[in-house]
Amino acid sequence: MHTDNELIIKEIVGAIRRLVRAVYLDSSKMSRGFGLTGPQSGILHNIAIYGPLSSADLSRKLYVTPSNITGIIDRLEKKGLVERIRKEEDRRIVLITLTQKGKDLSRSLPDPIEKRLISGLVDLEPIQVRELSKAMKLILNLIDAREIEDSPLRFSHPANSVVNGDDHF
Repeated sequence: MHTDNELIIKEIVGAIRRLVRAVYLDSSKMSRGFGLTGPQSGILHNIAIYGPLSSADLSRKLYVTPSNITGIIDRLEKKGLVERIRKEEDRRIVLITLTQKGKDLSRSLPDPIEKRLISGLVDLEPIQVRELSKAMKLILNLIDAREIEDSPLRFSHPANSVVNGDDHF
């Protein structure tokens, strides 16, 4: 490794660690303040934004495996925050919807860290956003994360936390 690069490389790795830590702390704050894990709050946010969703839709939006999403929904259902409702026109389809308690809680939840990031990025110059995008793609390639899928963001609504497939970070 070139000596000139060592300090910069340490700064990059340190910044990534701080980013991961910030996501973890955001999730911990959610858990302490509201009794929810990151994925649980992500489900509440998504249903509040998009309306009733199937567990498959939630699974895709939150990067959670279908088997894990079932457990997360079970726990939210036990807390009285969501309920499963069969679609009238096709009884095979079960939609997850918010209860009144879930609606009330979802309105009081703080903005996810992703929404704050998006808010900051939209204030940057287009060239800065392109440079950051290029750098992020390079970092993802370096750690061989090319195969991890992304889900679309909607800029007019709160964004969701990225989840690692568990009901916690």
